[in-house]
Amino acid sequence: MSEAVRTDYRLSDEQLDQFKALGYAGPFTIYPPEEMDELWTRARVEVLDRSHAAYPLDELAGATNIANYDRHLDIDFLSDHVCNQKIVDPVASVLGEDVLCWRTEFFPKYPGDEGTDWHQADTFANASGRPQIVWPVDDPSFVRGGTVTVWTAFTDATMQTGCLQFIPGTHRHMNYDETKRMNWDPNKINMVEKGGVARGFFGYDYRELQVDPDFVPDEAKAVPMVMQRGQSIIFLSTLMHASLPHTGSRKEMRLGFASRYVPTRVRVYPDTDVIEEYGGRIPLDNFGSVLVSGRNDYDFNAIARCNLRGRPFRTRTW
Repeated sequence: MSEAVRTDYRLSDEQLDQFKALGYAGPFTIYPPEEMDELWTRARVEVLDRSHAAYPLDELAGATNIANYDRHLDIDFLSDHVCNQKIVDPVASVLGEDVLCWRTEFFPKYPGDEGTDWHQADTFANASGRPQIVWPVDDPSFVRGGTVTVWTAFTDATMQTGCLQFIPGTHRHMNYDETKRMNWDPNKINMVEKGGVARGFFGYDYRELQVDPDFVPDEAKAVPMVMQRGQSIIFLSTLMHASLPHTGSRKEMRLGFASRYVPTRVRVYPDTDVIEEYGGRIPLDNFGSVLVSGRNDYDFNAIARCNLRGRPFRTRTW
């Protein structure tokens, strides 16, 4: 069946087996490069306009990457992107048909920027010490924690511009204790070298969470995720992942956009009405998870049915 008439983009049995074994699948083409260029050229104007953004800028004093959260809640292209069938179908292959998108983030990398530290995320308590997602105890699926992340290259991601790196198969064991709390120091940004590579985590040092203080990720097993703009890679947040420093042209910025998905049975931001990270504190008054697939039979998560400009989110039905 040709791509133009496909109605189902679920992972094949072989691809799903690969995902279970390696912790990732792809990359997959979501948009041809020229279409990606056109979509992003239009959308970047909306990004500069925060009049409908879920989180007001005056609440972000001193913050860094937290300012990039959840623009799918106000930017029409990103609202459509998180619900794109070419993304939602593979995610539902992994998580089941009832799926929420609970967070999105931009990940820009400018010339000279450090690489991102090797890390894993299960409850996403890594920065605040407070779980942001909580799975049911003894969940029956093979995914029993973390989130499925879909990382889309809005610009080309190369070895020189700082593409992602994965260590295949490492999603089976957590090397970090998220009940600890990392210390945020913006003065560390672009100032720390690990194993001969400039690596950091937006002012945090992920080594503070290591279960074994002597643990060193085996970079010899690392696989670079070189991607063309418009492509996406799907991976488990519990997979050891990082990114390379940007050593490329001074005119070339690398931009990734991560959308994060969990089953509807997972609790999102339980027992809190704020996010505290990166020196910032943002209220969740305008936040809601997006039902991108199936149905939601639970009443414990806030659900956004339209974005903050009034565009309804499209839920994949089966």
